[in-house]
Amino acid sequence: MISCSLRRAAVDTQWQTLALPPTFLLPLRARISTTPSFIESSSPQTPFLPSQHATEPPSSTRASPRTQFSVSRSAVQNHPPTSPPEQQPISPNPAAPIPLSSTVRELLPLLRVQPSHYITAHIHARPYLLTAGDTVRLPFHMPKVKAGDVLRLNRASSIGSRDYTMRGAPYLDERLFECRATVVGVEAEPMRFVEKTKRRNRKVKTVKSKHRFTVLKVKELNIRSVEEVEGVDAVDSLKEGVASPRLAVA
Repeated sequence: MISCSLRRAAVDTQWQTLALPPTFLLPLRARISTTPSFIESSSPQTPFLPSQHATEPPSSTRASPRTQFSVSRSAVQNHPPTSPPEQQPISPNPAAPIPLSSTVRELLPLLRVQPSHYITAHIHARPYLLTAGDTVRLPFHMPKVKAGDVLRLNRASSIGSRDYTMRGAPYLDERLFECRATVVGVEAEPMRFVEKTKRRNRKVKTVKSKHRFTVLKVKELNIRSVEEVEGVDAVDSLKEGVASPRLAVA
């Protein structure tokens, strides 16, 4: 019985294959897929629900698109979008000055008594070891300065003398010293010509460059005493309490 049924099934499939035309004669859709596009099942399949909050309401309570639009519009009118909180204006007055430590109070007079001082000033994040009367040529052209302008160098990592040195972490308090430099002028290097070529290329490109440098001269380098530092703090606090707020010039 089993052999007969197998033989019959093989014969039926052979006849079915012979009855079908060759593949190249079939249309494009038939060649792509010969299975039906859908299969009817006896039991209806429920759609996949990702979560309970995303379930759709029943058809009886489902509203029309117009109703949904009107409801959403009314909800927006009743609950307007909240604007971000306004930023509080920054007070032009600086914060309270940091009091001097006992070590600074003790050693600052000894450093001030020394005859000559040096300072490691930072200009555009570059350190320069300077003393009074030095002339320094910056390796760049400082913008928005003219010859004769006086600049106060208020950022320094160390200041010292022959016997004492005060170092900051990373910078010192600008109330402890006063360093001023004058802009002497702008120097320019001679014109340079650089020839640039590439491999397997006969073209030669000539590039011209002429850099400009700002020259400064240190006119003043003083170390303030403890009384001067505290006096400056007292004057600043008095001005803040009596006079109008100071404006910071950028």
